[in-house]
Amino acid sequence: METNMTHTCPQTFTPGDFKNEQSVRWCPGCGDHAILNVLHKAMAELGVAPKDTAVVSGIGCSSRLPYYMNTYGMHTIHGRAAAIATGLKTARPDITVWQVSGDGDGLAIGGNHFIHAVRRNIDINILLFNNKIYGLTKGQYSPTSDRGAVTKSSPYGTTEDPFIPAELVFGARGQFFARSIDIALDTTKEIMVAAARHKGTSVVEVLQNCVIFNNGSHSFLSDKDKRDEHTIHLRAGEKMLFGKNMEKGLVQNGFLLKAVTVGEDGYTIDDVLVHDPHNPSNFLHQQLAMMDGHELPLAIGVIRDVESPSYETAVAQQVEEIKNKKNFSSLRDMIIKTTETWEVK
Repeated sequence: METNMTHTCPQTFTPGDFKNEQSVRWCPGCGDHAILNVLHKAMAELGVAPKDTAVVSGIGCSSRLPYYMNTYGMHTIHGRAAAIATGLKTARPDITVWQVSGDGDGLAIGGNHFIHAVRRNIDINILLFNNKIYGLTKGQYSPTSDRGAVTKSSPYGTTEDPFIPAELVFGARGQFFARSIDIALDTTKEIMVAAARHKGTSVVEVLQNCVIFNNGSHSFLSDKDKRDEHTIHLRAGEKMLFGKNMEKGLVQNGFLLKAVTVGEDGYTIDDVLVHDPHNPSNFLHQQLAMMDGHELPLAIGVIRDVESPSYETAVAQQVEEIKNKKNFSSLRDMIIKTTETWEVK
């Protein structure tokens, strides 16, 4: 599979190479600490030098992250991280670009940029921190807050249904979607590495706990005594099994999915589905991504990973083709040869 790393000389890095000396200023216990530490480890494993890496963020608690990276960093404006990351990657396709956004920054004011970055398939890695709340501005409900959520801006409960990030990704024809939970460190690193190696837009949703304004919002998924029953870790080529003893599995039930106990009601291990994230059809991937941990377990891991032409590669190819065809040597040359010009005296 083609990757978004053009550097041919293998290099060895440690997580420390991607850290700087800034003091990390998130609330004690915030899930962002875990995500930051895992990102350092993932970058070290990928082997792309800090000087060839850029982290772009918008506004919000998560958007502090570039300050804690020994890479290029851009702390931009609210909701515009995807637009700026797109421009950076198009102008400098040799740079590995990570975009960091929260559910508010990425899906509310930045929702339009989010879906079009996914649609264009620009080769950036979007890390979406989803804590279902606006934390930096002190606890208003966000686009992913559950219906009925009591917050500073909905004291009697929200009367809206939330966005489901995966649904937006698939609706925008996304080719890579993965999900993890802030406490699942190994899984988070696994999918970050896979996201960076994917050529095109990759979206990694991390369910993250805001200890101050929405503490425990993901507890039914993250608590040690519950996660085995409420989550399923999908891995390419492996059976879709879950449960404390891996005794449960997902099977096809008509056009839908069904959770069963292997060995009961006539179901055997042969009935359990095998995960194929590389299937061009997104029909099953959408069903897996929409499971919420209640009737069916929440899917974590890489759910979809399919190759497709990337935006910045197509733009670069087009530029070279036109330059050669029209004999342009520069932008100024193109303007002079293709448009009417005049001199003001």
